[in-house]
Amino acid sequence: MTASKAWPFVEATALLGRIGKNPPTKGYVLFETGYGPSGLPHIGTFAEVFRTTLIRHAFSLMSDLPTELFAFSDDMDGLRKVPDNVPNAAMVGEYLQKPLTSIPDPFGTHESYGAHMNARLRAFLDAFGFDYTFKSATECYRAGLFDEVLLRVLERHEAICNVVKPHLGEERRATYSPVLPISPRTGRVLQVPLEETRPESGTVVFRDEDGSLQEVPVTGGSCKLQWRADWALRWTALEVDYEMSGKDLIDSVRLGGQICRIMGGTPPNNLTYELFLDQNGEKISKSRGNGLTIEEWLHYATKESLQLFLYQSPKKAKRLYFDVIPRQVDDYQAFIDAFAAQEDDKKLGNPVWHIHAGDPPSLDMPVSFSMLLNLAAVVNADEPSVLWSFIRRYAPDCTPDNNPGMAKLVDGAIAYYRDMIAPNKVYRGPDERERAALADLRGVLAGLPDDADAKTIQNEVYEIGRTHGFDNLRDWFRALYEILLGQSEGPRFGSFVEIYGKGETVALIDTVLEKGTPARDG
Repeated sequence: MTASKAWPFVEATALLGRIGKNPPTKGYVLFETGYGPSGLPHIGTFAEVFRTTLIRHAFSLMSDLPTELFAFSDDMDGLRKVPDNVPNAAMVGEYLQKPLTSIPDPFGTHESYGAHMNARLRAFLDAFGFDYTFKSATECYRAGLFDEVLLRVLERHEAICNVVKPHLGEERRATYSPVLPISPRTGRVLQVPLEETRPESGTVVFRDEDGSLQEVPVTGGSCKLQWRADWALRWTALEVDYEMSGKDLIDSVRLGGQICRIMGGTPPNNLTYELFLDQNGEKISKSRGNGLTIEEWLHYATKESLQLFLYQSPKKAKRLYFDVIPRQVDDYQAFIDAFAAQEDDKKLGNPVWHIHAGDPPSLDMPVSFSMLLNLAAVVNADEPSVLWSFIRRYAPDCTPDNNPGMAKLVDGAIAYYRDMIAPNKVYRGPDERERAALADLRGVLAGLPDDADAKTIQNEVYEIGRTHGFDNLRDWFRALYEILLGQSEGPRFGSFVEIYGKGETVALIDTVLEKGTPARDG
């Protein structure tokens, strides 16, 4: 395992080197993930927990030391702006700068805004069976879990300021303090200059919003820390050993590590992952609600396909939009199919080994997700029975009852076709050369034996493309897809004909030769 190049093992090996053979004084190795509950959880949030879980599992196989995973919610942050995707925005707007756990729930289901967002986080983590302990910043501050380190912050206040100030603008630098008092009058988290820090009494003095001079303890939830210092606070107080973070936080990780050392702690090991991008190449954001939600992905495809997407190349930026789903579904099945025949070292590098904690299932999926989508495109499928009629022709023993995995793919393909493909289908008629090639293809298909397999059909399609002067055969196949399927990409054509049916394909070409495009419903 230590020789494996699979990134979870690489990270676990580095962490094992840091820990050594002796368990931490707290009795376990602590992995942590952070969640900012100002907006609804998204796939980026889920990805951090999933990826950290993979490393935790790899570490558990290499060491007998106990491990824990804390999913930490920064729910004491002051709300800076109202997200675009929450209801009752006007009501929420009245509570700006208040801690998220002090704002009424705009959804009307929980005791606070923060509690609602925390529940949403836990719900989808629980749905995937993650083993974690949830931690709330509000509860940790108010219960005194951070008090000892907060008092240290007052003692070393100037040193912490000296780390952060060079990275701030001139105006902010003049008033910066890592300590944010919470107004006793309004309950808002204040970014105000401190008039005085008093380590001997554990308090800070500041001017409240009405100009009055206030003195409050830094402990017990009367103050919180600015986010870089807040991050370092929990690394120190909780003794976090591992926490990954996005590329946009590289500088914050470095500064947080310096602050952590000033506080008397040791910064955790860290993996910097690349960010997810939406369809426009922009960073996905909780407040904007761009990109895909977990619920949207699972409406069309399996959770394993989502996990594969999150596993692959965490240090590379990836576009996260609906059109990535089909490839991930089919790639997951390809990795499953390859697993059993692989040598042990290759198995450790196969994503499904990590997705299934070393024990991937055996799955029989006779028809790929992409092929189901193309069948749906040809017949304008609006219910599963339409696709099942083709599946049973190709795999007679496969039914929804004995292959629920296939049934899930069929249901997802119908939904994906209806929502993502049907509205964008654009057929075109063939030009003179393409019409001649289609006529030849029609004749060849009609003359093939009924049991002609996909390879035989594919070879004939290749030969017709060459005969009609398609120097780049991709142009020939693109023409087939655009003319017959109404899209620019499609399946391996021989496999499509084998499953759709030779006679049905001949009839489809006849319609094109007669009318210019396929007859279609709806």
